[in-house]
Amino acid sequence: METVVISAATDGELSDLIGRYGARQISCRLPMDLHAIQILRKQILLARTGIGKAIAASSTTALIHSFSPGMIINTGCAGAYAGCGLAAGDLAVASSEIFADDGVETADGWQSLEQLGLFLWEKNGLRHGNEIPLSSSLVGKALRIADRHGLFLQPGRFLTVSTCSGSRMRGEALVQRYGAICENMEGAAVALVAALYGIRCMEVRGISNMVEDRDLSRWDIPLAIASVSSFIERFLESV
Repeated sequence: METVVISAATDGELSDLIGRYGARQISCRLPMDLHAIQILRKQILLARTGIGKAIAASSTTALIHSFSPGMIINTGCAGAYAGCGLAAGDLAVASSEIFADDGVETADGWQSLEQLGLFLWEKNGLRHGNEIPLSSSLVGKALRIADRHGLFLQPGRFLTVSTCSGSRMRGEALVQRYGAICENMEGAAVALVAALYGIRCMEVRGISNMVEDRDLSRWDIPLAIASVSSFIERFLESV
């Protein structure tokens, strides 16, 4: 039986899926909350891993060593950049994940890991610094499923940040640097660990807000979670 891990940073980002399936909580020695369901011949583990890159990377590593998953789906909410074609409640799937903060700020401007000659992962002669590719086959499958169900799913580059963008100016600067569509705080760490272990990884998120001058009254986290949970349910029925 293949194991699929679905990870998110917070309980709230998994609560809809847990409720949809009536997932049972399981006990383990890992420092995270785990729920399990079975769909056809697959064991689905719903893992609340915590906020930020450090805990996301360590939790993903622990899950891999404990359960040997064949696939990892990272999910939750994201903030969308202005002009990317996304709005609150829309869905986005990552073609690649980028460690947006990793580099050096110099008097002449910011430089990436690649510019510094530093790399996080190497495979088949290709070196990857800030940007980590995700499974193109899973992205393609996700897009086909969305199209089949009449859902809007936007593919593109995601940014993982340690400091979220609380102003439109900051968002515009990141878009100009990377050409990304949205940001979060864990995805690149999950993608990197999955890549290091050779495990297929997909990241799909619901848009909870636009990256603009911070105004929580314009956010809709419940809508984002409901949208992405509904999509993941359809995805799991097709894998």
